[in-house]
Amino acid sequence: MPRPIIDVDECSGCGICVDACPEGVLDLVNDVAQPVNEDDCTACGTCMEECPMGAITEIEED
Repeated sequence: MPRPIIDVDECSGCGICVDACPEGVLDLVNDVAQPVNEDDCTACGTCMEECPMGAITEIEED
């Protein structure tokens, strides 16, 4: 199962990734993007592509 990882030191809290995610996986928590519905992630890569700070990576977990 894929899971987005947010580098909190790089995240500016702009919310672009939150708006871009078609599955609603991300939300802003304390002005930082965080995965809130990880089980819904389809690893489409949209959040990573849209993040202007390059703060998002994805890992595959079993």
